[in-house]
Formats: sequence, C-alpha cells, structure tokens
Amino acid sequence: MTGAAPVNFALTNRLPRRWLTQMVGRLSKIENPWVARASIATWRFFADVDLSDATERNYRSMHACFTRSLRPGSRPADPDPAVWCSPSDGIVGACGAIDSDMVLQAKGHPYPLSELIGGSSDWLHGGHYVTLRLTSGMYHRFHAPHDAVVEQVRYFPGDCWNVNAPALDRVDRLYCRNERAVLRLTAGPDAQPMLLVPVAAILVAGIRLHFLDTPTLLRERGSAPVACNARLAKGEEMGWFEHGSTIIVLVPKGFTLAPGVATGTKLRAGQALFQRVDG
Repeated sequence: MTGAAPVNFALTNRLPRRWLTQMVGRLSKIENPWVARASIATWRFFADVDLSDATERNYRSMHACFTRSLRPGSRPADPDPAVWCSPSDGIVGACGAIDSDMVLQAKGHPYPLSELIGGSSDWLHGGHYVTLRLTSGMYHRFHAPHDAVVEQVRYFPGDCWNVNAPALDRVDRLYCRNERAVLRLTAGPDAQPMLLVPVAAILVAGIRLHFLDTPTLLRERGSAPVACNARLAKGEEMGWFEHGSTIIVLVPKGFTLAPGVATGTKLRAGQALFQRVDG
C-alpha cells in the first residue's frame, strides 16, 4: 500500500470509529436548509454524486439525500427469469466460485463464510459469490434480485471499519467484524435458496429493512435468527443503507456469474449478476 492509502486508512480507521459514526449520523440529520445545502455541497465536492434520476431536487438534510429514492423505472430489473439481478448499485470487488468455507475480501485476504453468516456454509459449496461495494455517492437502496421470499434475518451488531481498498488490504476478516444483516431468501420459480449480506461501515452503521423494525431487532434480539415471510417481486425495494457500504451475494450450486461480471465492474441495481445453469 503506497501513496495516499496509509493516510486514508489512518484518517478513517484510527480515529474513534463508533463515535465518529454517531456524530456524523446526528449532523447529517439536521433539518436546516443552510446546513443541508452546505453539507450536500461539500459531499458532492469530494464524491461523484449523480442526482439526475432522484425523485427530489431539494433535500431537508444530507441524510435525506444519502437515502434518496429514484424516479420509477430508473433501475429496471432484467426480465429474463434465468437471471438473478444485482440488488444494488455497486462496484464488483471479490467474486468467484465458492470451493470451501474461505472466500476473498481482497486479493490475499480470505475470510470464513461460516463466520460471516453465523453458521455452516456447506450448502453454498460449489456456488458463487459477488461482493458489491457502494461508494458514498451511489444510490443506497437495495432491491430483490428475483421474485423472492425472505424467510429469515439475522442481524449482527459489530464494528464500523471503513470498507474501502486500504482497509480491505489491512483488516483481516473485516466483513465478519462489521455490523451486518444476513438475509436468507428463496428466489425464482424453483425457490432456490440464496443469501444477501448487507455490511455497514464507518459513517454508516445503519441497515434498514422495509419488512422489519431493524433498530428494535438489533436492540432487543441481538444476533438471534428472526423468521420472516416477506414476499417481494423482482426489483422491489427491500431496504437501504444510512450511507454507502457493501452487499455480499451468495448463491449455491447451479448458478454462474453473468457475462461481464468481474472485479471492477460497475453495476446498477437490476442488471444481471448471476445466471441459472441449465441442468
């Protein structure tokens, strides 16, 4: 790691992360037009923020801009029934086949799936995974990858390490340490099982689901599994991050990466992520 990376890592991870996250969270929710305009302008100066497809133009707070909704039709889901869509906008990080319990968070940095999901990963062996990193300026809501039923949610309290490249190169098992939710779904016409794992990060530490009271769940239930029966149409909104972070998508045997999906690929919600393999 050279150049500005050590400085970036120090500024975003050596400071008191939880305190900084809480402070920024409070400041971002101040509903004052002067504060909102100044904070959004500062954010847009440092980040690539595209508001062209947002439903609003004026926001009461920076938080409202972070968690913005989009105009209908802005993220159409691929209609092919053999395609499982990207749940969010994002840049593909590590991706590939799941040959054992270990997968990559970055080159040379494996982590155990069983620790990430809080249980055995045997049923995923022979499948595939994709890590989608949301930058701070991206659209922060996530959507159903196919017609699906969310059957279980486990919400793991944790740390709030940054999830950028310098941190992924230096912090072992980062995704296993951060606050995260593990959503178990059955999707598609043959009810294939899959997992979505939204991972929170510094200045974020907030994952919200439309079909569960996630703040209460985290406060009262900890990491105990919660049974659900949330039925979602392909492309339907599932929840959002309070800022930007990461979603890890895990599918069992019978899928392959969609054409063009590789490390560094920039995707939008609704674009092809996996394809069912015939036979």
